[in-house]
Amino acid sequence: MLTIVIILLAVVAAVFGVLLGYSAIRFKVEGDPVVDKIDSILPQTQCGQCSYAGCRPYAEAIAKGEADINQCPPGGQTVIIELSELLGVEPKPLNAEHGEAKEAKTVVVIDEQLCIGCTLCIQACPVDAIVGAAKQMHTVVASECTGCNLCIPPCPVDCIYIVPVEQNINNWQWPVPDGGHAAPKKT
Repeated sequence: MLTIVIILLAVVAAVFGVLLGYSAIRFKVEGDPVVDKIDSILPQTQCGQCSYAGCRPYAEAIAKGEADINQCPPGGQTVIIELSELLGVEPKPLNAEHGEAKEAKTVVVIDEQLCIGCTLCIQACPVDAIVGAAKQMHTVVASECTGCNLCIPPCPVDCIYIVPVEQNINNWQWPVPDGGHAAPKKT
């Protein structure tokens, strides 16, 4: 009788083992859904101002508890509020150590008369928004520029300037009502 019980328990354990193994393969979740949600809230500027290589690594660090939710200057207070709501933590002001939030979206322009073609701005741009060749004039593809301004410090002739993005029908948004917040437009 004891051997029948042991065999029965072994069979039941084997069946459950097979079911668990199948379920682990069949219902495997790729990546971390929390990281995906955090990453979808971030502005995708890939500027590195948060001290991470881009928005995805920053999202991974937030999910692991290695980074705070207030390190994204391009996202500003809007992103901080959305992240706090998602993660169930208190919102806090933007960490000034990582930069300042901008009131309006900006891009950079290069004064092509002063540009010496050193390529330092091209190397500094995290989204490849600057085009040009060595010892030739460079220009900024405004639709690709995220306004992170990382190309300005390496420029030896100070020919790169910050300008606000011109509002048009494609980028205009309703003003945010008092006390509310709106998601930043992903570009």
